[in-house]
Amino acid sequence: MYIRTQAFLFCLLTLVLPGAAEAQSVGASPVDDDSALLRHHLSVGLAPGTHEITATDQIELEVEPTCSSLSFTLAPTLRIESIKMETPSTIGTEGTAGMAVSFTRMRSGEAAGQQVIVALPTDHSRKMTLTWTYRGIIHDPPKEPRHLRFVTPSETAGHIGEEGVYLSGETQWYPDLPGSFGTYRVTAYVPQGWTVVASGRKEGEVATAGKVSSTWVAVDRSEAFTLVANHFVTKSRVWQSGTGQRIDLQTYFFPDNAALADEYLDATEQYLEAYVRILGNYPFDAFAVVENFFASGLGMPSFTLLGSGSIKRRYVQPYALGHEIVHSWIGNSVFNRDGFGNWVEGLTTYLANYYWYELGRDDRQALEQRRMMLQGYNLYVSPEDDYAISRFLRKHDERDNAIGYQKSAFVFHLLRQEIGEEPFWRGLKTFVREYRNQPADWVAIEKVFSRESDRNLRWFFEQWVEQSGAPVISLGDAHARPVTGDGGTEAWQLTVQIHQNEGPFRMTVPIRITTKGSTESRSIRLSLSQSSVAEFVLPDQPLRVELDPDLMTFRRLARHQLPPVLNGYVTDPHKAVLRAFSDAASPLQQVVSRIADHELPGSKRATSIVSEESSLPQEGSVLVLTSAGQPQAVAKLVRDSCGDRVDLRETGFQIDSQAYEGPKMAVLFSCPRAQVSGSVITVLYGVTPGAVEKLSRFLFYYGWHSYVLFQDGAVTKRGLWHGTPDVKEVRVDATS
Repeated sequence: MYIRTQAFLFCLLTLVLPGAAEAQSVGASPVDDDSALLRHHLSVGLAPGTHEITATDQIELEVEPTCSSLSFTLAPTLRIESIKMETPSTIGTEGTAGMAVSFTRMRSGEAAGQQVIVALPTDHSRKMTLTWTYRGIIHDPPKEPRHLRFVTPSETAGHIGEEGVYLSGETQWYPDLPGSFGTYRVTAYVPQGWTVVASGRKEGEVATAGKVSSTWVAVDRSEAFTLVANHFVTKSRVWQSGTGQRIDLQTYFFPDNAALADEYLDATEQYLEAYVRILGNYPFDAFAVVENFFASGLGMPSFTLLGSGSIKRRYVQPYALGHEIVHSWIGNSVFNRDGFGNWVEGLTTYLANYYWYELGRDDRQALEQRRMMLQGYNLYVSPEDDYAISRFLRKHDERDNAIGYQKSAFVFHLLRQEIGEEPFWRGLKTFVREYRNQPADWVAIEKVFSRESDRNLRWFFEQWVEQSGAPVISLGDAHARPVTGDGGTEAWQLTVQIHQNEGPFRMTVPIRITTKGSTESRSIRLSLSQSSVAEFVLPDQPLRVELDPDLMTFRRLARHQLPPVLNGYVTDPHKAVLRAFSDAASPLQQVVSRIADHELPGSKRATSIVSEESSLPQEGSVLVLTSAGQPQAVAKLVRDSCGDRVDLRETGFQIDSQAYEGPKMAVLFSCPRAQVSGSVITVLYGVTPGAVEKLSRFLFYYGWHSYVLFQDGAVTKRGLWHGTPDVKEVRVDATS
């Protein structure tokens, strides 16, 4: 068995293609684009009514002569009718159908997977074509995940059915070699009235005898080929970038959402224009927004697949459509090296979710995104559960999201600050160009940015990528004395101390200095020591110093330093629900039932559910659910924690001195819980039961703001109450 494994790995080294040697040698050169060793020529018939697929796949291979077998993946529900081999000497020869080869099916370690071991003749050629003929059922209806989060893709390995067709790499609907990067030519046959969308360029479509066939060609190597089909209304236009590149843009929507096509096409043009300037030419011939029959937000080469609910909600925001478009370059053109740490989601999150707002000079939203990155990490990643972002592979929970998406995105922000604007953006474009159609990892990123900045960045990647944790920093002493400035003018010398309680980390920390006449921004470079001191000469007397007021530094914060939000309740290890409503049929009971049935994501302890304020535990956070006729029952609890920020009344409520009235109004707000440092009290109040009926199901989606106002279930306003900043009053030194 050991010998067979060794032989298989030897075969695979040839087939993995781009960058195989680079995993061992950082300095390896990109592989020439013309050296494709694996091509699929697929003919696929799909029968949605019976969940069936019939297929033929001609796979062109180049195999080491010493290789005795190859191990393919194929879904266990698919029955192989034959596998035949042809070599260059027999391909195209009249009357030659190829030589049948033997194969063995074996279950893989994954529950739904299997291996097909194909035995090769001892005297086989280096080049060959294996023609597979197979058929079977693909029927895994999408399932809604059993937890309380709202925006989560449905779970399916693949499905062929009347509601739609979804076949991805995870479906294993065609034979593939693990770790390979192939090119594809796929002809798909579906019933009349159906439309296929797939990776790559559509070459043509023909309707005959109740069937529609379309051919799709992916000329660039990719990790997998995805195909979907449904009853679509199609709209298209041609877009030309500022560089002159012409791209076919399409929408494939269900009839109910077809009127939204132009909105999505307009947004697509905006994102493409911006990111072509940043990342270089768009790597494909087309981009399509495709509506899916189950909840999803997926980016594939040349298209994105969005669930119907997302399409209806106009999912065109930077973190949504923009994010999937950036994946065209990051992930679908430059691949993530499997098993070496997933850098793709962090860089995509940085460019789409965050940097889009910098591009638009929206400083408020850019700050909001930095806050959410920091807050997500600080709420969902405890020091004992932390791990290095180099170990992140894929997202399973909120902790993975906070590390692999949020912290990883912030690390790119720190890299940009460290090496400067011009080297960072030049390095990014160089990286995308050099690793196009190849796998890359954090080592490749370090290599490119070190070269482009002419800096040794080993310390940076060791500290921020390969090491877990985050610095814990705080202001120490801040004192000043009058001095004589340039030209004999009066001035002040300020001395500021910063402590590191974890690490220590090498980093630059911004501070804001408030003087008698102005506000100034400066920075302090922290060394690998527990304490750093910096001195500044100022024209006016300094009054106070604030540490990192614009959240430009990645760090661990105490919970009381964070804004009070619903997710503060969700992640508190001690929490309770106060059931402050009397109607058992109230929509609020749905929230109670869901908390009782499904523990909250991030929870480590069971949640107490009580009906009296006097029964609340003395520690932890509290979720208060109250509605019509009940606000006075929780008035003292709200007043003690929120002060005059909130006032609940029978016909409405007041938030930050602004009154809101009406039977369809509802509010969700969070305040620091009185006398319990680091915990919150979160209240959901609807003026009538109907006011909370729609939002009760989606409550835990609204976890990142201190208050959210609703009218008939729709958000009308969001706001934030800031946590406790790290501020020091400046002490004036006594003069002699």
